[in-house]
Amino acid sequence: MTGSTPAPFTADDYRARMERAARSAADAGLAGLLVAPGPDMVWLTGYTPTAVTERLTLLVLAAGRDPVLVVPTLEAPDAEHATGATALTLRDWTDGKDPYAVTAALLDRGGRFGISDNTWAMHLLGLQQARPDTSYASLTTALPMLRAVKDAAELELLAAAGAAADATFEEIRKVPFAGRRESDVGHDLAGLLRRFGHSQVDFTIVGSGPNGANPHHEVGDRVIRPGDMVVLDFGGLKDGYGSDTTRTVHVGEPTAEEREVHDLVRAAQEAGCRAVRPGVACQEVDRAARAVISEGGYGAYFIHRTGHGIGVTTHEPPYMIEGEEQPLVPGMCFSVEPGVYLPGRFGVRIEDIVTVTGDGGRRLNNTTREMVIVD
Repeated sequence: MTGSTPAPFTADDYRARMERAARSAADAGLAGLLVAPGPDMVWLTGYTPTAVTERLTLLVLAAGRDPVLVVPTLEAPDAEHATGATALTLRDWTDGKDPYAVTAALLDRGGRFGISDNTWAMHLLGLQQARPDTSYASLTTALPMLRAVKDAAELELLAAAGAAADATFEEIRKVPFAGRRESDVGHDLAGLLRRFGHSQVDFTIVGSGPNGANPHHEVGDRVIRPGDMVVLDFGGLKDGYGSDTTRTVHVGEPTAEEREVHDLVRAAQEAGCRAVRPGVACQEVDRAARAVISEGGYGAYFIHRTGHGIGVTTHEPPYMIEGEEQPLVPGMCFSVEPGVYLPGRFGVRIEDIVTVTGDGGRRLNNTTREMVIVD
């Protein structure tokens, strides 16, 4: 892989994100946001605790106020070194003191707060006990689009992650498949993702033959055979941003039916990508892809949504699914991944990450979507 490394995010970037999040919370009628360690905290502050323990760490955001990070005293030195630390105030607490009382003092009486989904129950219950007049809403429910629209720097990182996943596919198609276990190929995929810059591998699905009919099969000890269709779905994080792509290959020459199903899924994926443009509801992407497969007679075998958002995690809002009326906005990034799964026989899925542009959509994955024959 060649190309320059995108510039790292700065304290000003994190300050702008925190200010935008606080404004979004106010616009949604919330008194503020409470964010536990996890993807939201990384995106907002650049801070990842070395270990997530029973000690409370919580970012408190409210419009018109300085952000405050409540953190255990023994972890404060690490928090101070986070890139976004200069854009917030640290409020540390020592063992033996009540962290919920410290945090409750920052919360408006009677306020309703958005709280990150991965907050431990013991921490939420502790806050409710310390400030019983407050109420809480899941951040995903209250502000589902908080991280959905990416800026230019984020799009550059997502494009680089997509290019690394593409490079991984170009290499994996050269390795032997027949006579090797799915787990062997999965190990190859993980190694290639890391070779091309991924720091984290989230999944390496290798679904051969009948295992390909299970969309989330991952890998097993099944030995891949000549005549198998093989679903390859893999991704992870590169420089903090996600990749996720799927290609379905065939060991040796496919049957006419296998080609027919693969061509149908390819046409459906193309239709889903063509449906992407600003102002279109997310569900229309799902409808476009699903219509092709239904018209081809395989509608009952397309058993999952057409896509999911991607960013600092490999699965996040928005979701391309029936009933999701959220309009597409330039900068959103998500997968388009229709599939057909024939129980006991084989499966086919084709997936690209797509970003919404000013007048349509742009794929961040660019390997061939034609049937690839492997050895």
